Amino acid sequence: MEKRQLHPEKWVDQYADYLFNYAVARINNAELAKDLVQETFFAGLKSANNYKGAAAERTWLIAILKRKVIDHYRKINSQKGKAEVRMNYSSHSDSDGDWLEEQIADPLSTLENDPIENEELGLAIQECITRLPKKQSLVFSMKTIQGMSTEDICKELGINPSNLWVMIHRARTALMGCLNQNWFKL
Repeated sequence: MEKRQLHPEKWVDQYADYLFNYAVARINNAELAKDLVQETFFAGLKSANNYKGAAAERTWLIAILKRKVIDHYRKINSQKGKAEVRMNYSSHSDSDGDWLEEQIADPLSTLENDPIENEELGLAIQECITRLPKKQSLVFSMKTIQGMSTEDICKELGINPSNLWVMIHRARTALMGCLNQNWFKL
């Protein structure tokens, strides 16, 4: 059996609509769904070295997106307080018997909460952003860092949403390459 390869340069064209529909069906918020799809692409780029080729690209990306959706709900529940977390059956699951509590990330993991690691990563990201083409850097910063809406960015820069998402995807691809060369290998 031939090992499958990742083709991140085709992700937006081939999978963005499918992933968006998947996300919006589960969170019922189009803007948040778009953000989760972009985060999925970024996470896919970040973990591309871990892709073993056993699953199809789309299946692998859906698995990442599922985690993003779960993290979103986990964040909402953690903000409400532990007393309000209920054991609900996930009606949005692809298989029977998936309980929400079984799908959360490892709460004992300390890697994502290490302040020194986060500061170093933040500095590496900022350095990589400065290496992007000017318009990609601007669009990426407006959407991802400043949290501006797609509509506001498009109006301000005189571009359409498709152009915006392509620029963000290209910026994230370039950022991941930069981070892989300059930070993750350290």
